[in-house]
Amino acid sequence: MSEHNPDRIPTEINLHSKSRLLIIAFSDGKRFELPCEYMRVFSKAKEVRTLDKPTIGKENVNITQIEPQGKYAVRLVFDDGHETGIYSWDTLYELGENREKNWAGYLKKLEQIGYQRQAETSESGSRKVKLLYFTYLVKKLRKDHETIELPASVVDVQTLIEWLRRRYMDRAFLFRDGSLQVTVNKQFSEPFTRLEDGDEVAFVPTSPVAPTAEK
Repeated sequence: MSEHNPDRIPTEINLHSKSRLLIIAFSDGKRFELPCEYMRVFSKAKEVRTLDKPTIGKENVNITQIEPQGKYAVRLVFDDGHETGIYSWDTLYELGENREKNWAGYLKKLEQIGYQRQAETSESGSRKVKLLYFTYLVKKLRKDHETIELPASVVDVQTLIEWLRRRYMDRAFLFRDGSLQVTVNKQFSEPFTRLEDGDEVAFVPTSPVAPTAEK
């Protein structure tokens, strides 16, 4: 049983609701970022495992509760009403280890039944965010804020930074990794933090001295 395997004991289970990601770290050093949709369609609940067809329509599902089940598992409650999935430590570990393989197989099944995921086909519409700049960024960019419409390729903090580097090509070094702290709606973000219409994104330099173009 999983409780007898010390390498498969979680040391961190955190839900990032805005990005719909479950972050799980284990005592062997492995760390997994598992989308809520992935966790939902690969639920071990009997009513999911016995379906003839893959679970569909869960592109925007989120986890609302994480409930411990003894010392060996958690129960995940989803906002679509699904609440019978029990995930043991071994199950969580294996879902993390085999995520790419599992997801490729799931997409193949969707293709076979002719289903196209909403995330790939629906129009996201206009998404405008407000960007706030602090300390030396104000002088270097000649502005302390701006409102922009996000291109379709920008979905999270990481892709926003990459886009800003291309936009300010001659000043891309200002957005160098490690030189900024980024908040979204006044909360510190992760690179995978999802961006949505109306968000406020602040760029706060980690040093009072501006980086230079030289590496």
